[in-house]
Amino acid sequence: MAMASVAIVGGGGHVGLPLSIVLAESGLKTYAFDISADVVETINSGTMPFIEKGATQKLQEVLRTGNLVVTTDPSCISSASYVVIVIGTPVDEYLSPNPNFVIKSILDLKPFFNSEQTIILRSTIFPGVTKKVIERLDKEFPGIKVAYCPERIVEGQALVELRTLPQIIGANNIESFESARRLFQHIGVESLHSSTETAEFAKLFTNVWRYIKFAAANQFWMMANDHGVDFEDVRRVMVYNYPRAEDLPHAGFSAGPCLFKDTMQLAAIVQHNFPLGHAAMMINEGTPGYLVQQLKKSFSLSGMTVGILGMSYKGNIDDIRSSLAYKLRKLLLFECKEVLISDPYVADDRIIELELIIQESDLLIIGAPHDDYKELLINKPLIDIWGITRYKVVI
Repeated sequence: MAMASVAIVGGGGHVGLPLSIVLAESGLKTYAFDISADVVETINSGTMPFIEKGATQKLQEVLRTGNLVVTTDPSCISSASYVVIVIGTPVDEYLSPNPNFVIKSILDLKPFFNSEQTIILRSTIFPGVTKKVIERLDKEFPGIKVAYCPERIVEGQALVELRTLPQIIGANNIESFESARRLFQHIGVESLHSSTETAEFAKLFTNVWRYIKFAAANQFWMMANDHGVDFEDVRRVMVYNYPRAEDLPHAGFSAGPCLFKDTMQLAAIVQHNFPLGHAAMMINEGTPGYLVQQLKKSFSLSGMTVGILGMSYKGNIDDIRSSLAYKLRKLLLFECKEVLISDPYVADDRIIELELIIQESDLLIIGAPHDDYKELLINKPLIDIWGITRYKVVI
């Protein structure tokens, strides 16, 4: 083959697009393939379809140089040396993962594969999926190389972390590992070799471990609050110059598109014999409900207008997938006279300006810890379980 080129399947999304930009910036001819014509049009105009720090200028640069081609045409896969597939395992309405979805989606791309390519799976997948993909592809494309190389970025910091975090490469033969390693050498990161199933579990365990830590913080916040103590005061003295407690997170509406889903996926793997994971889910998903019940004890909500500041699932981004701020809104709509929402990043027709929501609301709640709210000065009740403002919270 000629100089290495890369096709990213799912190249317009939160995982695929930052990787496409970084690879193109490193000098590789990169094709970002996405089925959404609207997303592709947006990207080709030089506009990011979501917030990612520092990405807009870099996107425009790689489009201008021609190193990045964004397209809805899957034929770009055929000419690529590497095919990076960003297709995760979905969870159905019963919280059960469907590992066959990823396998079928990959096999649907077979018309564009050839034996000289390296196929890289990137999203969270059910352990054993990579091995099954290898078995299926090897029959039709002898010599094709397959590896599982999970992304581990934090949304909003992807361009930095893609170039700094070690890359786990799950590969069951040295040829697949070396080929995948060469790709990631282009962006200057260290590679760690493991089996495919080790890499699959490492990705799952990473997300679930974070979810469990958030649940511990939220449970501690509830316990402290029930005893009239501000959790942030407790956390402050716990972590100060004390390394063994420094990884205790702040409390908050812990959610997002991966943490909850991957916890349920891991539970399914062990036939739901995962009480720690289920407890974490109950705590984190139950935090908005706990908050509303506590508010009912202190305020006459039925006659109040409540404002929620921030609707994304975490601070300083526009991603509302699985956001618990919307769950909080639904619960409050049942209890309050009116619920108003505001967010400087999220596109939602119901959102109003910060000044107006402060003026119109009797009670305010920080729904997402955006930096915009850190210096708020108001003379009405503000509930901030994230601990980003100067206001103490005991409800």
